[in-house]
Amino acid sequence: MSPQRRTALVSVGAACALIAIKLSTGIASGSLGLISEALHSGTDLVAAVLTFFAVGVAGRPPDEQHQYGHGKAEHLVALFEAGTLALVSVGVAALAAARLAGLVHITVDPAWWAFVALGFVLAIDVSRTLTSLRTARQFKSAALLSNALHFGSDFAGSLAVLAGLVAVAAGWQAGDSLAALFVAALVLSAAVRLMRRNVDVLMDRAPADAEAAAHAAIARVEPRVELRRLRVRQAAGRNFLDVVIGVSPGAAVGQGHAAADRVEAALERALPGADVVVHVEPRLDEETVRERAHAAALGVPKVREIHNLTVLDVGTGTELSLHLKLPGELSLDEAHALAEQVESAIREAVPEIDTIQTHLEPLAEPGVGRELPADPSQIERIVREATGEAPRSLRFLRTADGIVVYLTLGLDPESTLAEAHARASAIEARIHAERPEIADVIVHTEP
Repeated sequence: MSPQRRTALVSVGAACALIAIKLSTGIASGSLGLISEALHSGTDLVAAVLTFFAVGVAGRPPDEQHQYGHGKAEHLVALFEAGTLALVSVGVAALAAARLAGLVHITVDPAWWAFVALGFVLAIDVSRTLTSLRTARQFKSAALLSNALHFGSDFAGSLAVLAGLVAVAAGWQAGDSLAALFVAALVLSAAVRLMRRNVDVLMDRAPADAEAAAHAAIARVEPRVELRRLRVRQAAGRNFLDVVIGVSPGAAVGQGHAAADRVEAALERALPGADVVVHVEPRLDEETVRERAHAAALGVPKVREIHNLTVLDVGTGTELSLHLKLPGELSLDEAHALAEQVESAIREAVPEIDTIQTHLEPLAEPGVGRELPADPSQIERIVREATGEAPRSLRFLRTADGIVVYLTLGLDPESTLAEAHARASAIEARIHAERPEIADVIVHTEP
C-alpha cells in the first residue's frame, strides 16, 4: 500500500473515532457545538474514504483513455468534499441562529467528561492534521492537502467548542451556539478556498508560479532560443507544459532537436517531475516575409505600386503594414475592396502574419518635365568636397513641382549600402541648403 493510501486509511479510522466521541458527548451534554463538530467529522469520514480511493486512482499510470494520467481524480474528490463542507456549515449556522433566536431550546450540561472528550478530540485533530500535511507535501497530493486543511479547521473548531463549553460552565448559555456559528464560518471559509483551488485545476488554469518558473528557465537556456508559446496546466501536483520554440530557418534537424533537449532539461530542473513537450518551428525571417508579402500584393490586379512595407514583432504576434498605390479614379469602395484582396493574398502567402494594415494612396499621373540649362559648378563643388570626385552625371529638369536634380555618384565598391545611402543623403542635404529653390534631388549611387 502506498504512503498516500496508508495516510488516507489512518484518516478514515480517526474520523470514525471522532464522530463517536463528539456525537455521544454532544448528545449527552446537549452541546450544539459538539454536535456540529460531529457532523463536521462526518464529512471528514466521507472525504477520507473518497481520498483513500482517489489517491489509488490518481496513482495509476496513463492508459489509452487517460493519456495524461488519472491525477485529476484527486481534485474531483477535493471539490466534492468542499461542496459537502459548505452544505454542512450552512445547516449548522441555521441551527445555531435558531437557538440564539429562541426557536430551539436545548440546555447544555458542561460536565467534566465533556472536557475530557474534547481533550481526546484535540489530540486526534493535531495528530491527523500533521500526518496528512506532511504526506501531502511529500507527494504533492491535492486530496491529502485538502484533508489536512479540513483537519486543521476541525482543530480550530474544537478549540472554539471548548471555549463555548467554558462559557456555558461560567453561566453564559449562548456561548455554545456562538461557538457553533464560529465553526460554521470556519468550515465555509475553508470550503470556498478548496473549491476555488480545485476548480482552477479542473479548468486547466495556468499556475502562475509554475508559469513564471518556466519562463525564467527558458530565458536562461544557452544559446538563446525564441519562445513562441508556453502553455502550463497542473494535475495532482504535477505540471504539464507545451512549449513552442523558434530556431534559425537554416538550422539542421539535429540542431533543432538539440535546442528542444536544452529547453526540456531546463524546465525539468526548474519544475521537477514535469511532463514537457517541446515543438520546434523555424524562426520568422523578416526579409523572407517582406519578399513574400511584396510579391503577393503585386499579384493583385490594379495594384500599381507598394512602398513602406514594414514587418514588426509586437510580442503577441507579427504585424505587417504597407502603402498601396492604386489608380486615382477608383471609388473608395473599389479601393477598399482591392485592399482586402491584397490582405487576403498576403495572408495566404505568409500565414505567419497575424495582422495586416494597409494605407491607400492614389497613383500619381505622369508629370511633364523638360531639360533646364543651369550652372552645374556649385553642385559639382559639393560633390567633389564630399567624395573627392566629380559627379558621373548631372541633369536639371523643370517640372510642375519645381526644379529637380538628377545626380549620379561613383563610390567605393567596398562600401556598404548603408554607407552609400548616408553619403548620398548628406550631399542631398547640402544641395538643398545652398540651393533652396531646388524642389528635389534624386541621387543615384554606383560603384
